[in-house]
Amino acid sequence: MSKIGEAFANGKAFIAFVTCGDPDLETTMSCVRAAVENGADLIELGIPFSDPTAEGPVIQGANLRALTGGVTTDKIFEMVKKLRQDVTVPMVFMTYANVIYSYGAERFLSACREIGIDGLILPDLPYEEKEEFLDSCHSYGVDLISLIAPTSQNRIAMIAKEAEGFLYVVSSLGVTGTRSEIKTDLTSIVEVIRQNTDIPCAIGFGISTPEQARKMAGLSDGAIVGSAIVKIIEKYGREAAPYVGAYVREMKEGIVFA
Repeated sequence: MSKIGEAFANGKAFIAFVTCGDPDLETTMSCVRAAVENGADLIELGIPFSDPTAEGPVIQGANLRALTGGVTTDKIFEMVKKLRQDVTVPMVFMTYANVIYSYGAERFLSACREIGIDGLILPDLPYEEKEEFLDSCHSYGVDLISLIAPTSQNRIAMIAKEAEGFLYVVSSLGVTGTRSEIKTDLTSIVEVIRQNTDIPCAIGFGISTPEQARKMAGLSDGAIVGSAIVKIIEKYGREAAPYVGAYVREMKEGIVFA
């Protein structure tokens, strides 16, 4: 079992996303620690990119603030090294293929192994093109995490069969962001996943309340929350960590009984 499987070993997983460097890397570290202390089972670290096509305005804004603040991939690697001194839950990077191309795939993935990153999510990498990164990921023990969207339909079984780490199920069409309700027929998507793999699946995009998290975790193996956490960090800035912690605790309690 990959280390990511540990996040799902004790019931439903709560997965928290933060954008690295918004408003600075010290705040990112304190927010990650607060999330983990309050029950986050896996952390998704967003590496900022100038054109984050899958993101809504909230995470786009965070990307912009982080880049304006001078965050770089190397600085993020250094930050993860520090986090790994006391954070033991699985951590994955979420970024865009260009970030890895410009850094150099081998160099990037070698660094991931060195600092203790367990997986990689690339929302702009089509399933058909994942071979470009797959061998390097395997060489360095990094899971390449696949996304399944409502539009995946006849590709769901195929994607699920080759999945590693966990499957990221996109709850709705469009970009990230909180939504008042999620209307996609996720039950049938998860059903197809279950028929084709034992790898856990978690649902993300649009989840912001404990009720939504409970519902999504009830359908799958966990819930992923990004924009709602990024909004808290945007609101409280360098003082955000305790607020992130309180929010994560509430969300985690919401899914425990899913």
